Amino acid sequence: MTRRDYTIRDIHMALDGELSAEDRESYEVWLAANPEMKAMSLRFAADRARLQSVFEPVLKEPVPDRLAKTIAEGSPVAPAGLMARIPWKPALAASLVLASAALGYYAGVSRQQIEQGRDAAIIERALQAHVMYSAEKLHVVEVGADQKDHLVGWLSKRVGTPLVAPDLSTEGFQLVGGRLLPAAEKPAAQFMYQDRQGMRVSLYVTPDTGKAETGFRLYEEDGARAFYWLDGGFCYAVAGAIPEKTLLDITNSAYRQLLDGATG
Repeated sequence: MTRRDYTIRDIHMALDGELSAEDRESYEVWLAANPEMKAMSLRFAADRARLQSVFEPVLKEPVPDRLAKTIAEGSPVAPAGLMARIPWKPALAASLVLASAALGYYAGVSRQQIEQGRDAAIIERALQAHVMYSAEKLHVVEVGADQKDHLVGWLSKRVGTPLVAPDLSTEGFQLVGGRLLPAAEKPAAQFMYQDRQGMRVSLYVTPDTGKAETGFRLYEEDGARAFYWLDGGFCYAVAGAIPEKTLLDITNSAYRQLLDGATG
């Protein structure tokens, strides 16, 4: 059995059934040994299923007579105004919009520089807030973990969405507490966590007026990093000066618990 390192391209090939039998066996061994890539593969598979469910009804529709005639005649240009009269155009357009949104997930965890703009400003504030307050000795948080219910209710009301303080004990981190922060003209919530070695990570949540939704993206600056995502009109970021793999595990856990809290 050939052993080699695989890439995101190989993940897509595996999902498309394009890996050879020999490669597939080696790939599965590699995937099992790389939890981060396995999580990415599962996310890609979920996105794939989503795209298939979106396009399947459109693909099963019969080709409109006008379009079929145009294709049969070999005309390189559709008659003027044809597209405006095709009845299935709205459904196809909606499908393309959903497909475009899903492409953000297919990119996996982005290591590219964030474009300067709203997203960059939000994530920079999240990381700055983490660096500032994680270094505090006595005033790490505004409200301690002993008042967790009050903290969660207060921050949920101020930020404008139901929040939870994720349980990160499986990842070795305990809730210290949280605080309310300014985020330009909007409020932001910060939950702070700490492990036995004194390392700290934080969850930052603030409203985001953009309508785009994304998968996890990575932002790094001066030794600190944050995984962030946009969902439902809010920006979420998990920040810390810890190994990327550990931070990604924490981010996945926080994401699942926030999703459960929002739908529960």
